Amino acid sequence: MVRHRLEYIGVRTLITAVRVMPPVVVDACGSALGLTFHALDRSHRRVALRNVAAAFPTRTPQEHAAIVRGTFRHFGRLLFELLKFSTLSDADMLARVEFEGEDRVRAAYAHGKGVLFVTGHFGYWELQALVHGLRLQPMSVMARALDNPYLHSLLEQMRTRTGNGVIYRQGTLRRALRLLQDGKGVGILIDQHIQSKDAIHVDFFNRPAATTPIVAALALRTGARVVPLFALPLPGGRYRMIYEHPIEPPPEGSEDPIHELTQRCTDVLEMYVRRHPDLWLWMHRRWREPQGTANSEPDRAMFPAGAPDEGAGSAEDLARDSTPE
Repeated sequence: MVRHRLEYIGVRTLITAVRVMPPVVVDACGSALGLTFHALDRSHRRVALRNVAAAFPTRTPQEHAAIVRGTFRHFGRLLFELLKFSTLSDADMLARVEFEGEDRVRAAYAHGKGVLFVTGHFGYWELQALVHGLRLQPMSVMARALDNPYLHSLLEQMRTRTGNGVIYRQGTLRRALRLLQDGKGVGILIDQHIQSKDAIHVDFFNRPAATTPIVAALALRTGARVVPLFALPLPGGRYRMIYEHPIEPPPEGSEDPIHELTQRCTDVLEMYVRRHPDLWLWMHRRWREPQGTANSEPDRAMFPAGAPDEGAGSAEDLARDSTPE
């Protein structure tokens, strides 16, 4: 399609320009892009305001609006920073980040049963995946293919340049299972609404949210450690890459271990979003009516997210034998 080619040319041109920009200009351009979308994209602005108001009912409308404005600004910055990092050498990337908790990651790998890295559309998660592959063992990240094949190839090149792999929809569960059994790392974003029959509802900001059970299913099946990770901005165009303590699995005999472990993962994400609300994707319709009800909406996510394909077997089937191998 002509539109796909034009989009690709536009992004390539932007990368050429970003390559020579100093960090302060990259930040300013990203902020300007985000605020432009904030002004023009009324639909997603309304969704974000509705979500923020429900999540923080004690805050004022002015505070809600400020969070939403900051969120749009942040995602503009994220785009420009990802393009900038794609032009940096490995040494230059590492020079702009600091790590917290990498000893926890090394200990998790040493356990020998693989590591599940969980996060959300929060902070600078794309940058963290890039530098993770340079400082620690590369991981494979679950993702959904972009509609534009040229941009899809470009984004894949960015994501894999530091040794990481990408797991797309076809065969998701089987590939992730093999990687974990080989002691490797798998990265999964857990904060997008899913319509799958496997979806389970956990509390996220005191509201039920349909969530993928794949992290809990894989962890319970393999014994893999579950490590939350988050990337926060620092002054001067630098970033802190945080690896939290591994999430403890439910005790043996738990009534619903998949739900309990998924809730624990979601609780950690919520803790970070509450601390830094302007760094999360409030424009996404995270809380929805069940499909088929009068108020239900079509599942049209803003960002691609990993999900198991129908031919891979259900997450519940995967975890049916919850005794780690």
